[in-house]
Order: sequence, then C-alpha cells, then structure tokens
Amino acid sequence: MASGTDNPYRLLPSVDEVLRDASVAPLAPEVGRAVLRTFAQRLVEAWREEIRAGDLDAQGLEARLAGGGLGESMRSLVQRDRARGIRRAVNVSGVVLNTGLGRAPVHPEVAARMEEAARSFCVLEVDRVSGERNRRDDRISELLGRLVGCEAGIAVNNNAGAALLTMHALATGQEAVVSRGELVEIGGSFRVPEVMAAAGVRLVEVGATNRTRIEDYEAALTAETGLLMKVHPSNFRVVGFTSEVDPAAMAELGRRREVATAWDLGSGLIELPTMSPLGERVGGETEVAQAVDSGVDVVTFSGDKLLGAPQAGLCVGRREAIARLRRDPMYRALRCDKVTLAGLEATLELLLAGRGDELPARRMLLAEGESLEPVAQRLASALEALGFEACSEPGQSQPGSGSAPGVFLAGPVVRVVDPARSAGTLAAALRAMDPPVFARVHDDAVRVDPRTLLPGDEEALLAAFARLAGSAG
Repeated sequence: MASGTDNPYRLLPSVDEVLRDASVAPLAPEVGRAVLRTFAQRLVEAWREEIRAGDLDAQGLEARLAGGGLGESMRSLVQRDRARGIRRAVNVSGVVLNTGLGRAPVHPEVAARMEEAARSFCVLEVDRVSGERNRRDDRISELLGRLVGCEAGIAVNNNAGAALLTMHALATGQEAVVSRGELVEIGGSFRVPEVMAAAGVRLVEVGATNRTRIEDYEAALTAETGLLMKVHPSNFRVVGFTSEVDPAAMAELGRRREVATAWDLGSGLIELPTMSPLGERVGGETEVAQAVDSGVDVVTFSGDKLLGAPQAGLCVGRREAIARLRRDPMYRALRCDKVTLAGLEATLELLLAGRGDELPARRMLLAEGESLEPVAQRLASALEALGFEACSEPGQSQPGSGSAPGVFLAGPVVRVVDPARSAGTLAAALRAMDPPVFARVHDDAVRVDPRTLLPGDEEALLAAFARLAGSAG
C-alpha cells in the first residue's frame, strides 16, 4: 500500500496501534495485555533504531506492515520469550553431566516421585503415626547410612552449600587448614577461599601446590584452629612429583588434637556389589563409602553428578558432627525442599535395591562404544536420507561437571555437514529448535554424540534435522 511519504518515522505505528491491529489482538489472551504492551514497545523501538541506523527505509517498513506483518513480528517476539527459561533439551554434546543442560537427568521413577510431591500435600515434617513434628530429612539420613556406612547425613541445596555449611558450623570465627594444592575454583568463578570467607572462616594454607604432608597440617595447628579440610581438585589434576595428605591420617590428627575434619569430595561416586563398576570408567574418583571409612567427621558431595540424583549437596559422617551442621542457623537457609527430598529418597532407594545401573547418567557413563555404534549408524543413515552429509566416526565423550577431569570415554560420533549452512550456523539452528538440540562443532562439522541420548531424544533429534532440511529446501 502506497504511503505517499518517504519518511519512515511517519509510518511507525504507535504502541496502541500495534495492540489494536487485528493480527496482534488475538495474542493478548495468551500472554496478558500488559506483557503484550511491553512487546509492542520493544518492537516499535527496535524498528525506530533500525531507521536511525539507516537499515530500514519507508519502503521496507511498508513491506513489513503489509499483510499481517505486525502480527507476525509480535508473535515472533512472544515465541522467543516463551523459548527462554527452563525447557527440555536434547543433549548430543557428548558431555554427560553437562552443567549448562542441567547435569544428571533423573530416573523416570524418581521424576514421578518428584512430580507427586510437587502437586500434592506430602508427609514432610510430621510423623504420620504420632502426628508430632519431626525432621524433614530423617529418611535421607537413614538411607545414606545404609548406602555409605555413615552414622548420619543431611541434604542441602547443592555441594557448594554443603561445603559452606560445614565450614560455618565447624569453624566459623576460627581457622581452617587446607592444602595449597586444593584451593580450587569451581564453576562460575566460585573459589574455596571465597567460600571460607563467606563462612566466617580464616584460611590457613599449608604445603606446596604439588606436595603437602600431614606434618604441614600438624605444624599449622594453633588454639584458633577449628577445621582440617581436604577439597576435591574438581576440574584439574596435578601430576608428576606430587603427594597429598592421607585423609585417614588427617582424621587421626583431628581426633588427637580435638579439631574437626572434613573432606569435600565433589562428585559423589557410589559403588555397590550389585552395580557395574563405574569407578573403572572415571579413574581417580574416591568412593563416598571409602571417604566415610577414612574417619573424617564430615564428607560432602553432589547429588546431581555421579550419584545421578536431583541437584543437592549431601553431608555424611559422624553423628555428632552432622548434628552440629543441623543446629547451625545456616542449615535452614540451605535445606532442600520437598520435591528435591522426594527425588533424593527415590534415587537412594533405587541404588539400595540394586538398580543403580538404571540411573540415566550412570548408564551413559557405563555405555561401551560398541553398544553405541548401531545408534550412530542409524542416525547417520537417517541424516543422509534428509540431504545432510553424515557418517559415523570414532570420537570421545566426557563425564563433565568437574567429575573425572582428564577422563575421556571412547565411542562413535556422527559427523554432520549441511550443504546449505556452515557448521556454526547449523549448530545455532539446532539450538533454535523445539526442543533445542545441543551438539558440538569441530573441524567445520557438527558432531552428534549418541552417548547422551535419552529415550525419545532420537526421534526429537531427527525431527529437528528434518525441519531444517525442509527450510533449506
């Protein structure tokens, strides 16, 4: 429609005009009129900025406004907004415990227990027999005792919280002795010295980066020492001329000098006779039961790493020490909600029932390359039929999230090349799908790793590629 003007600013609709447009008005019941007004303001301002930058003239704006263009632009804004936040994703990155994608997916039975707790009232802090108040994670403590041999245990929201609570409850206002080689930084630039400072603990560094002895710990003891601590090295390994303090020796020193001891174990490897030995695949990870057997007062580890449970930080160890953690005011701020506790209970029960190998993360980590080859071949054939260049080739997966640094799991990957797109553009287009697909890019090709596929993901993956093949055509 001719406008009779070459001034694009005069063609810009007002926000109210956008909202009154027949193609826009139907969006109001979906998002609410107030939110829709915000999107309209955003759209008008974005077009004004394009005009200001010289990227949009009167003819171009007229074309956008013609034939329901306002509705199309507004619906695109609504769809992009709804695509944000937590949504299901397909992980073919080959990183099993992918922090960006939520780490360990839980077992379907665990998810069902969590869903039931979320949508209903539940027995949380009341005894169903007496009707009296009780503690919300008594069941967790009982299950952890059966699983790893601890006297008691509690759960908080994540392992950083578990470490923070341990430091605060056992040594706030006092000194904590830690090896220089264990002053690590974990995800999000979160460093052990900063956690200690937040807990009100004064850090005392001992030893060298590569070698620390029990004598270093003993020499650092003063009347102000409240805690001797070991920390999992997380995302790195120190190799070569190295030594670290034996946790049993640290525990003995603590008992002899009446100083609390703690071991931040990190990943939470559980091994039982009924389960396939995961430790062989992620060499160097200490089992939680072994850490408890060392005699340290408190062992902390993650729920959503090698344990394969919902996000949580678990504190296990001696009854008296765990009681000190529970009495600390910080515990109430860090404790888990009913949904997380339901998931933890269900996961621990599966492990105790001998069904640990069913946990998705553990199954992925245990998968042998030969068992993944048929999936890779099937994917490659399907992608070739869609018009992509695809083939199965040897590759490597990773445990991820600081678990087993330096460990790689051999297995096939599917190399995918799109004749119509660069590898980076194809990967971005896959992330824009619903559900989004996260692959990795290497040597000018997209790599699809079948190790991290969950049930139903293969169909969603191929559907995403099919939509892209259709749009390219």
